Amino acid sequence: MKRIALIICLALVAVIGLSAFRSSSSSFFEISKNLDIFTTLYKELNTYYVDDVNPDKLVQSGIDEMCNSLDPYTDFISEENMADYRTQTTGRYGGIGAIIGTRGDWVTITDPYDGFPAAKAGLRAGDKIVSIDGKTTKKYGSDDVSRMLKGKAGTSIQIKISRMQADGSEKEMDMTLTREEIKIKNVPYYGTVTKDIGYIRLTGFTEKAGSEVRNALNILIAKNKIKGLILDLRGNPGGLLNEAINVSNVFVDKNTQIVSTKGKTEDQNKEYATLNDAVDLKIPITVLVDGGSASAAEIVTGSLQDLDRAVVVGQRTYGKGLVQSTHSMPYNAKLKITTAKYYIPSGRCIQAINYAERAEDGSVKRKADSLKVAYKTKGGRTVYDGVGIDPDIKMEPEKVSQIAISLITRNLIFDYATEYRAKHEAIGSPKNFELSDKEYDEFVAYVSKQDFSYTTHSEKLIDELKQTAEKENEFASIASDYEMMKKSMIHDKKQDLYKEKKQIKSILEEEIASRYTLNAGRTEAQFKSDPEVAKAIELLNDESKVNALLKKN
Repeated sequence: MKRIALIICLALVAVIGLSAFRSSSSSFFEISKNLDIFTTLYKELNTYYVDDVNPDKLVQSGIDEMCNSLDPYTDFISEENMADYRTQTTGRYGGIGAIIGTRGDWVTITDPYDGFPAAKAGLRAGDKIVSIDGKTTKKYGSDDVSRMLKGKAGTSIQIKISRMQADGSEKEMDMTLTREEIKIKNVPYYGTVTKDIGYIRLTGFTEKAGSEVRNALNILIAKNKIKGLILDLRGNPGGLLNEAINVSNVFVDKNTQIVSTKGKTEDQNKEYATLNDAVDLKIPITVLVDGGSASAAEIVTGSLQDLDRAVVVGQRTYGKGLVQSTHSMPYNAKLKITTAKYYIPSGRCIQAINYAERAEDGSVKRKADSLKVAYKTKGGRTVYDGVGIDPDIKMEPEKVSQIAISLITRNLIFDYATEYRAKHEAIGSPKNFELSDKEYDEFVAYVSKQDFSYTTHSEKLIDELKQTAEKENEFASIASDYEMMKKSMIHDKKQDLYKEKKQIKSILEEEIASRYTLNAGRTEAQFKSDPEVAKAIELLNDESKVNALLKKN
């Protein structure tokens, strides 16, 4: 057996053995029996299977399935994957600080991080990476190029890039970059959306998330004298539990309980309270959330809602009320395991799926609204458990048109922004940047020249009808009607580009703005067309509306 297979097997034995010591005698027998079956099965397959068996792959498959049968968050992390795991929890790695992606035969810079080597060297989104340290990257995948770019902080790297010029030609450029320790910011942007309303975008909960939010709010208060704050947690998948408490502590006072956890063992039953003085206790706050706001993001949202400290705006959150802990395993491996559920100040758990209750096919369902249990906030407002966080003001998510989705996925928005940047040295303030009608016409002309097609939702439904009719041998009877419907739905690409102009134009403006001031530009360009930001501004401009929403039902 290869060494890695031995590592994984030892890890498996350790996990099951630990459970055995904590189980009743009948459970101990079942665990011992199944462990015996597992090891015997592996030995028989390895000895007698007709082809050579890959021990790593075989045992890893068993471990993956065992963890997946519990929940999506319990995971075995082998020694080989520890570097990626540390990056996820700390937000740190050694490299140049840029997101990359494959575009045709080349890996391309798609988003340089402000303040890190790529941005400082002048690398732009749209730059093709031609070679690294003299080695061509043509037809290499983004994962391979990412590994080549990463390395020990302080080491140098030679990069040749190809950049589009104003006349459409490509110019190759050589650059020498010095790798740095890249710390991905939890707060990629903070600023103001109006003269006196602040905005903080929080995208993660890695180390120092709380101090980043605290610093941002202090600056907004001192520099801009803000009278209200928008805390944007949309799409935030969560992270470290202690950082959720630290972020909440920015807005609520010392010794306030934020969350408690309850697990199978006594050591998992804990209460967590804030440790420091708040930055401010009075500034009205709106928290923006959506279906991608999860875990630690829900702790912050739920605690501020339960404590009547903020008005929540947007869509219902994901509903992850589970806590993971890491346990050391043999040979430098780790087991990330769900050990408890968390409960926010009102006493509710917002976990939406009970993974212990599975259908016969192994599937799980979200908790039905009819099974929600009511709880009370600090001021007596009614809130509910088991379905994520329900916003105080619910807003329908923006529906992205099929043509806009296609323009994004086929990189036509990205490529046109690259061309626009090559032709325009500056655009002014991203908050005020707007494409003229003439410039949008130029974009339409650009798209019309591309190999670009897409299928509308209606066309998909018609095709599904045809497939069903063919399976049931009924298509002949509706064939003429089908052809008539297909002909009537033939869409004009140019017409659709104008029909969805408002949405496409906003997406295009955000992408173009990011080419000049990176993530800050993208965020600021989005403000003028963001309905949830507009609703938050409306609330914060009238403190009586916020107070009314936070009063007892």
